[in-house]
Amino acid sequence: MSGDARHDPTYVAVGNEPFLSTYNGSFLGTTFPALKNVQAALIKAGLGNQVKVTVPLNADVYESSTTLPSGGDFRPDIHDLMVEIVKFLSDNGAPFTVNIYPFISLYNDPSFPVDYAFFDGYSSSLNDNGKIYQNVFDANHDTLVWALQKNGYGNMSIVVGEIGWPTDGDINANAKYAQRFNQGFISHISSGNGTPMRLGPVDAYFFSLIDEDAKSIQPGNFERHWGVFNYDGTPKYNLTLNSRGLVAANNIRYLARQWCVMLSTVSLDNSEVALSVSYACSRADCTSLGYGTSCGNLDAYGNISYAFNSYYQQNNQLASACKFSNLSDLTTTDPSVGDCKFKIMIQTESSSLNGSSGAPAKLVDMVVLMFIFLVTVL
Repeated sequence: MSGDARHDPTYVAVGNEPFLSTYNGSFLGTTFPALKNVQAALIKAGLGNQVKVTVPLNADVYESSTTLPSGGDFRPDIHDLMVEIVKFLSDNGAPFTVNIYPFISLYNDPSFPVDYAFFDGYSSSLNDNGKIYQNVFDANHDTLVWALQKNGYGNMSIVVGEIGWPTDGDINANAKYAQRFNQGFISHISSGNGTPMRLGPVDAYFFSLIDEDAKSIQPGNFERHWGVFNYDGTPKYNLTLNSRGLVAANNIRYLARQWCVMLSTVSLDNSEVALSVSYACSRADCTSLGYGTSCGNLDAYGNISYAFNSYYQQNNQLASACKFSNLSDLTTTDPSVGDCKFKIMIQTESSSLNGSSGAPAKLVDMVVLMFIFLVTVL
């Protein structure tokens, strides 16, 4: 996970963010036993030294009693459990893995200072006993450092398991902000300066390579838009890694240039419209619709057409997927407007050029879901 993988252990993740407060303690009694069982299995297989077990945790497992990192400690309701887990990880030479999302700070608090989420200058720096914080990542990271230090594990290694910025689904989720954050983060950690409490390289992974069009949107519509690449393998924005830019996928084949849209002759008062849109969006992806999103400026007909087309493309342009109670028809005129793109499905093994056969496929069939994009820090 760091610069020279030949000498670094491989990690096995047990669960993902199991102690989120929204889970209401559902996994408090099972996570640590699972962690120990997996580690025991690795040791029994003779892999205890090469493979380390860890558990990716959300940054909400710790908090600060003040506005400064030095007030950091583990959340009171899970404090003792966290100390047990940290001791276990430390005894086995495993890192503390944390997922840090400055975007969430901005999403949850409209008054959160926007510039503090990025790495290119914040006028109201925090001074924590002489340690200066100009971005929320450093402050969040070092709140964890303080939590570990207060509980006797100040030297424990930390891996940032997930970090990134979404490009749609919210007014602050767009390609401009994503490029600003991700490029800023790369430059920040590539400098080797680390954070005020932890100087040196940072091990971190971008989330994610590509969007997940079937991911739960309970936290917000932005959850389906963390990808650095579009569904067809084209970069969403410029990003330089180790002096090299992102490269688009080659030889991508698309289905026919046709879209499913709402008939202009249909009245919006038609009783079938709302039912059809609900059906399409529940089985496809409409998270690019809404206030502040890439398709937020569409009119009513545009919104309905986007929903119909999303369902149609996800079902490989099957003729039956554009039959919404005499409300829709196919068009060869691209209905995209500005940043709002009406997608065309890529050709996969389960699709054909005319969409007449094959099982429904997700827009992300070309890659494995939940892929974590590695940022190598030399």
